[in-house]
Amino acid sequence: MKIGLAIFSLLAVVSLTQAETLVGEVVGLADGDTVTVLDAQRVQHKIRLAGIDAPEKGMPWGQKSKEALSDRVYRRTVTVEWQKHDRYGRLVGKIMVDGRDANLAQVADGMAWHYKDYQNEQTLEDRLRYAQAELDARNARRGLWAEPEPVAPWTWRKMKREARMGQP
Repeated sequence: MKIGLAIFSLLAVVSLTQAETLVGEVVGLADGDTVTVLDAQRVQHKIRLAGIDAPEKGMPWGQKSKEALSDRVYRRTVTVEWQKHDRYGRLVGKIMVDGRDANLAQVADGMAWHYKDYQNEQTLEDRLRYAQAELDARNARRGLWAEPEPVAPWTWRKMKREARMGQP
């Protein structure tokens, strides 16, 4: 067990060293977990916030989540720590603004879920911080957690796909 934890910790450190950074200004927001960053060369980059999943447009709290992220990052200079592209070609990364983790703030404010399907892509420290932030937001009934039974975005997307395909 201790060897497994040591190997896991080493892998987390190695993956952290492979992260790349992008610095730019947030010039657009699609929703509460996707932004557009304009770099110094005037190139736009779509960024999917790592480790979180925010309500979609059309979902309860979707607009409020987008507004919360906008208040935090829009027209601000940010640093994006990223390691991969998603299937839509977006960079997947952690957005830092004024030394603060905007992704984590979305979870802490009850504007997004900690996206546990992808938590293994996070450092152990971030994984624990995001999980605790979600638990704290739930317990305090902040943001979307004020709803009696909030529907997770991945569940909502699955229901929408099934409805389009005519499946129960």
